[in-house]
Amino acid sequence: MTTRTPSATPRTLNQSDPIERGRRIGTAAALVVMPAIFVFAFAVHPGLGSLRLLEPAELIMRARGNGILQFAHVLVTLNTALLVVVAVHLQSLLRPGRSARAGMIGGAMAVLGACLLAADKGAMCLTMSALDTVDDTTFTAMVPGLTAVFEKQGWAVIIWGMVLLPLGVAVQAIGLLRSGIWPKWQAGALLAGSLLIATPDGMEIVNLIAALAIFVALAPQAVRLIGGASPIPRGVAASRCRDCRYRLAAAATRRTS
Repeated sequence: MTTRTPSATPRTLNQSDPIERGRRIGTAAALVVMPAIFVFAFAVHPGLGSLRLLEPAELIMRARGNGILQFAHVLVTLNTALLVVVAVHLQSLLRPGRSARAGMIGGAMAVLGACLLAADKGAMCLTMSALDTVDDTTFTAMVPGLTAVFEKQGWAVIIWGMVLLPLGVAVQAIGLLRSGIWPKWQAGALLAGSLLIATPDGMEIVNLIAALAIFVALAPQAVRLIGGASPIPRGVAASRCRDCRYRLAAAATRRTS
């Protein structure tokens, strides 16, 4: 009696499991909403066409009384949760292949960086929205303290660790590029966007272009998930399956020799 082994490269996954379908739709939503929020947040910054680094005092005054900018910063703070979802999903794509280490290391860097990005927005941006409720005299007296916060003095220096977020995603993008899981243009867009989005304050036009590149890179993966197709292209999955068989055969040969 022979047992039929299911195909290792199904074109679609089980659609009858509501939990699995909910997970896929939720992940797809994160892949689309996360970069879209960054696009909105960078687009509403004043002086969008500027290419000049801003000093802490200029950042403070730019945020003062700017309700739409404060709202954008609130969205970015909440968006850090979606960043974690995206990083974990990219890690899952790389887990079975030769770039699994890039997925794991990049994912860990991105998750830690996302946590520190949330700390940055909480310490600097949400604080500014609270200070919009005080009068100008009180606010002026608080500017030296705010400058120390924006200069990341004291333990606030650890907030610089938020650069681990774009660097971690860049590591994962390199893994996707080397493994061939995504087309080169798609992995390349993710790599370029993740690096450029770390451009410092004052040059938000570069950040905006980077966010658009990330959106273009992640949108096809979201479509693939919503459509119920395997998150890994058929050819790549088949290649992985062959690699696994070769490793198992080699291991069996070593044991019997």
